[in-house]
Amino acid sequence: MKNLQNTSSQTTEQNERVIVLEQEVARLSALVSWYEEQFRLKKKQEFGRSSEKSPSGQLELELFNEAENLVDSCQETVDIDTTDPSEKEKKPRERRLTFSADLPIESVTYSLPPEEQACLDCGHMMHLMKKDIRRELVVIPARVKVVEHEREVYACRHCDQEGIRTPIVSAPMPNPVLPKSMASPSILAFLICQKYLFGLPLYRLEEVFQQAGAPVSRQTLSNWLLQVSEKWILPLYERMHDLLLSADRLHADETGVQVLREKGRSPSSSSYMWLYRTGQYEKPCVLYEYQPSRASDHPVHFLKGFQGTLHVDGYPGYQKLEGVLLSGCWAHLRRKFNETSHAIPKKSERRRTLTDEALRRIGEIYGIESTLKTCTPDERLQIRKEKSAPLVEAFFSWVKTVRTQVLPKSKLGEALTYAVNQEAKLWSPFRDGHLEIDNNRAERSIKPFVIGRKNWLFSNTPRGATASARFYSLVITAKENQLHVPNYLTYVLQTLPNIVISDADQVEKLLPWSTELPENCYQQFVTK
Repeated sequence: MKNLQNTSSQTTEQNERVIVLEQEVARLSALVSWYEEQFRLKKKQEFGRSSEKSPSGQLELELFNEAENLVDSCQETVDIDTTDPSEKEKKPRERRLTFSADLPIESVTYSLPPEEQACLDCGHMMHLMKKDIRRELVVIPARVKVVEHEREVYACRHCDQEGIRTPIVSAPMPNPVLPKSMASPSILAFLICQKYLFGLPLYRLEEVFQQAGAPVSRQTLSNWLLQVSEKWILPLYERMHDLLLSADRLHADETGVQVLREKGRSPSSSSYMWLYRTGQYEKPCVLYEYQPSRASDHPVHFLKGFQGTLHVDGYPGYQKLEGVLLSGCWAHLRRKFNETSHAIPKKSERRRTLTDEALRRIGEIYGIESTLKTCTPDERLQIRKEKSAPLVEAFFSWVKTVRTQVLPKSKLGEALTYAVNQEAKLWSPFRDGHLEIDNNRAERSIKPFVIGRKNWLFSNTPRGATASARFYSLVITAKENQLHVPNYLTYVLQTLPNIVISDADQVEKLLPWSTELPENCYQQFVTK
């Protein structure tokens, strides 16, 4: 009897050990699968296409042949074609660039010498039949010049001789943008555009001025920008902030930035540049704000007083906004499944099938949305209710069904969980025709900062990061309002020192959407 009991006990222990080993093997297998997914995704992010479009055919690394691709798509050579013109299909006309009417045109005429204008057959003089014209764009490098502002001061010589005290009268002269400085509005506008519109760091701008014969150190350039930001750009920024809070619908996003000298923090600490902007049906207004962290208190403070709908991604920090309806981003959801498709191994046919099905369903929703660009908000809402809403409902029903069949910690499981968690926000665009189905508008607006960051890499101090936020706000907003940014900035910096800065009405006339800006502030280059 004891032997039977001992045998039964040993069998039970062995079964328990087998179960434990099987569980450990399953855990390690899932862990290995997760690491494999992360490796494949990282490899794709580093070497593959950045586009989220589904690739057709073999993946091509376009990073190293960008110039060749551009040449192929913009070929200017003319091939000899012997096909009968009547048999050719008419091709659409290429888009041609129409230049501004103010662009100067210089003509260079090539003529035959008088002695060569005689006809080779009869000897009589030939007449001018036509002119063949070829146009070229010529760039005139930036030049620096010194402008001396001389103000004449007058006094009465007769009163001086008679011993009568008389006031000295000076001719009126505009106030300088930076007193006791050689900085002019035009050079400051040039600096702001080069750094914040084209991403050129100050050490390269220092070389530009060196080559132009005006050696100005980067420390001086930085000091100029900081003073302009705090003295003149701040009032415009505050007025733009007031308009932003009065809008009904906004977009928000954030991205990292490194600040080296921040009190109480190491140089490698992560800081953030937050972005807030108006939506499709509001005046274009884009505001950046620097903050040392990604805490939810920052959007709560910046958007205090805003009572509307905010387009966001999946970051939970926006949940603390009181009285604000959040609208989710279908592009972020699609990106989750797109990343999954690159991380799944080829042998995992089921996960790949589920991923492709998710992308197909989201693609159908985007396909309907692409037809609504010219619709009014009411028309858009009506079509969304009729066509998109059933697809959205079917998508979330499908997600909740297949979610239980997938490992939660796999990339596919994470994407499905993200979809379920964001369901309430992702439904918002289908209840309001003014809303967009994604937050791409904010991502496009924050892209100039991200591109610039790749060039200048970091900010030295929080003061500099704050100044950058103000400059990016004004420059990107001016660009979205179809302004000629250099001319607009020059006009603003010429005008601000000569108005009452505390007068809100006068400041309002200088905002990027003002109808009282001079004609040269507007962008005149169009593509037909």
